[in-house]
Amino acid sequence: MSNPVATPTRIPPRTTRRYANVYEAQAPGGAGVQNVKGEAVRKQLLCVLTVLAVAAATAGAALAVLGGQPDGNAHPYVGYEDNGVFACSGTLLSPTVMLTAAHCFSDSTSAFGTDTVTGAPIVRATFDPNLANTPSANRVWHYGTYYFDPQFAIGAGHGLPGFDTHDVAVIIFGSPGCHVPANASGTSTCGTITDPTTYGALPTQGLVDTLENGAPIDLVGYGDQNFIRGGGPCDGNCKPREGDAFTRFFGQTTLITSNDKLSSQFIKLHSNPSGTCFGDSGGPNLLGGTNIVLGINSFVANGICAGNTYSYRADTSDALGWVTATVAAQHAGIAH
Repeated sequence: MSNPVATPTRIPPRTTRRYANVYEAQAPGGAGVQNVKGEAVRKQLLCVLTVLAVAAATAGAALAVLGGQPDGNAHPYVGYEDNGVFACSGTLLSPTVMLTAAHCFSDSTSAFGTDTVTGAPIVRATFDPNLANTPSANRVWHYGTYYFDPQFAIGAGHGLPGFDTHDVAVIIFGSPGCHVPANASGTSTCGTITDPTTYGALPTQGLVDTLENGAPIDLVGYGDQNFIRGGGPCDGNCKPREGDAFTRFFGQTTLITSNDKLSSQFIKLHSNPSGTCFGDSGGPNLLGGTNIVLGINSFVANGICAGNTYSYRADTSDALGWVTATVAAQHAGIAH
């Protein structure tokens, strides 16, 4: 159980470049800082959320898998994604559709511009399991168009139940209005994805409600793998710093079943033996040993990712209905 007097903290997407304790907006080998406003707004938003969540539970943006191990090619359909400002994880559902979170890129301006037909933001993705160690010139990027549920909101209600809602989004590959930025590095394309050829799968409606407490859950993402403590002067404000990231990690945990105001939209997971952290936002909570996405990483119980994970349920009528309708509207498809 989470501490009833703790404060919920949104699991933020990871900024894509670090300078000591300050994050700047640059993805690995990618575009430079195009819009610093997105970072400033996000920091203000997190402060506001902390105030609103007093006596609730501190929510924080999703990082990489803590307590996990390198995934290698075990889950090739889980990818890294960014908009040149923030970085998240996501699940490829077909050659044209990637599932992720609405909070990843909905409140920042993409450094890669917008779709020339729909006006939606352009983002990029890669499925390189060892992205952090791949030279920039050798990276393979897939550019696509990002759409998020218009009902998404942060802090729209009181306490933890109102902390986050409708936290789902998709990236569509192969859109007519997609374009690759002129300064793109590595191999960059806007078409449908031909590799990987295996995909994650949407759940059947209500699947989470059929699972027992302690059901096995697999976590996969590109977020923080650890925190660094100490290491030099810090003016009396020595806080843990985010450590390694941008490598696909895998970990296992278990489901915490509940029947409360939050459970209709979110699943709750233990943080042991593995948990999610910053950069894991948008990544999947898979039913153990399968490719079925039960939830989409949304927020954690504290600012160092040591508490429970809360993930937006992918098996609700709202989530499935929005994803299906949006994919159809963009003339894409989902593998079955």
